[in-house]
Amino acid sequence: MERIPPLLKRLTALAVFAFLVLSAAASDPMDLGENVRQAFSRAGLPLAREKRPVIDFSLKLAGGGADGRTATLGDLKGKVVFLNFWATWCPPCRAEMPSMEILYRRFHGQGLELLAVDLMENSKTVSAFLSDNNLSFPAALDSNGRVGSNYGIQAIPATFIIDRDGKIILYTAGGRNWNTPAIIAAFEELLKHGN
Repeated sequence: MERIPPLLKRLTALAVFAFLVLSAAASDPMDLGENVRQAFSRAGLPLAREKRPVIDFSLKLAGGGADGRTATLGDLKGKVVFLNFWATWCPPCRAEMPSMEILYRRFHGQGLELLAVDLMENSKTVSAFLSDNNLSFPAALDSNGRVGSNYGIQAIPATFIIDRDGKIILYTAGGRNWNTPAIIAAFEELLKHGN
C-alpha cells in the first residue's frame, strides 16, 4: 500500500482550506433558511454559503457489538450527519466526546446521525475507549487514514455537518462543547428544516 506523499497531503489540505474560504465568500446561498443560518451563526458555527458534495466511504465499525459491521456514509442520506474525525490519544477529541454523546442522544430520534471516524487505530483500542466512556454513537475505523486524507484532515478533531441532501454545510476544526444552548438550538432548527 502506498502512503500519500507529504506534498500531496499539504496540497489536499490547502484545497480543503480554499474550499472553506471560497464557500464562505460565495454568492449563492444554500437553501437552508435564514433561521438555520442565524442559529448556527449565534452558536459560533457559521454555515458555508454553498453546499459541497461529500466523498462517500464505507468503513468497519468498532464497539458496542458493532465490531465488524460496516458504515457507509451514502446510506445516511436523508439524515443530518455529524461526521467527526478523531483518535483516542487526542486530548481535545476526548474532551468533546461527552458533549457529542449528549447531542447524539438528544437528536438521534429526530434525524441526526453521528459517525465518529477514528484515524489509524485498531478496533480493540477504539472499542475499549467507547466502553470506558459510555459512548453509544457509532465509531468507524479509518485504519489506513485514507478517508481522513480524502477529507483533507491535517489536525483533529475535525467535524463536518452534512445536510439531509448529503451535502457538506459546515466544517469546523478543533474540540468544542457541543452541548451549549446555542448549539442545541442550531441543531433543532436544522433538524426541523426539510422535514
